[in-house]
Amino acid sequence: MINSTVIMSGADYFANDQQINPYYAEEDVNVAQAITEHGEIQRLLTEAGVNVIKVGAPSDSQDGVYTANWALVGGGKAVLARLPDARKSEEEHARGVLEAQGIEVINVPEGLKFSGQGDALPCGDYLFCGSGYRSDEAAQEFAAEQLGYKRIQLRTVPQLDEAGQPVINATSGWADSFYYDIDLALSIIKGPSEGSLGTIAYCREAFTPESQQILDDLQGFDKILISETEAKQAFACNLVSTGEHVVMSGNAPEFKAELEKRGLTVKSPQITELVKGGGYIRCTTLSLNP
Repeated sequence: MINSTVIMSGADYFANDQQINPYYAEEDVNVAQAITEHGEIQRLLTEAGVNVIKVGAPSDSQDGVYTANWALVGGGKAVLARLPDARKSEEEHARGVLEAQGIEVINVPEGLKFSGQGDALPCGDYLFCGSGYRSDEAAQEFAAEQLGYKRIQLRTVPQLDEAGQPVINATSGWADSFYYDIDLALSIIKGPSEGSLGTIAYCREAFTPESQQILDDLQGFDKILISETEAKQAFACNLVSTGEHVVMSGNAPEFKAELEKRGLTVKSPQITELVKGGGYIRCTTLSLNP
């Protein structure tokens, strides 16, 4: 079973004041509804057999609900994230949470961006990495070496302005993308089994031509393709799978049907508020055993 234990915080302080990705909505966030949605995700994960460790959210960060970005964890160690300024306070908060679980916390080298599990998805011995927006390749190389993974280095397509030029986010000062973290473009459905290195699902159009070729040429993995519409509009990739049960978007019927055809049980919460921060189900969970 993959993702059998996850850390979730809370949506008590969730807001969308600092718009650090392209999905941030202009309309106000209904915090009470966001808390309800977060609780429903936790309930469905628990029903799927996931052990949810509930911790407090940092009161001084609008995005503290998105625990996936706190670190990359594996083998009793965690490589701590280095986040945009709007989320900087989450770093020490995450350190305290992880150390309280008996996990050794490791810092990435100074000057490098690292978005934790949001940009680095383990599948057995392999680590699917997305660099260029919230994470630097050097940081992911460091994390993979520390935790013993073999990297599959990828890059998603940038957000472009009307002139066709890459967009720089006005709040973070970093390049932006509708797939700013790889967990918006790719997901891990099953871990390794006899005859397979694992099952992945991804939106091919979300990746640059070079990364599309890497994924096309990838051997040993079972692959599921997700449409650009369901990936971008329904956050279909941003899910949590145990290898038998999948908690995912309720607005991706094609992908859901494909998973069910493969024998997986799919459950979907209704989400209208958490998505206003550019996050979804995977974003709210930090896996301790991906």
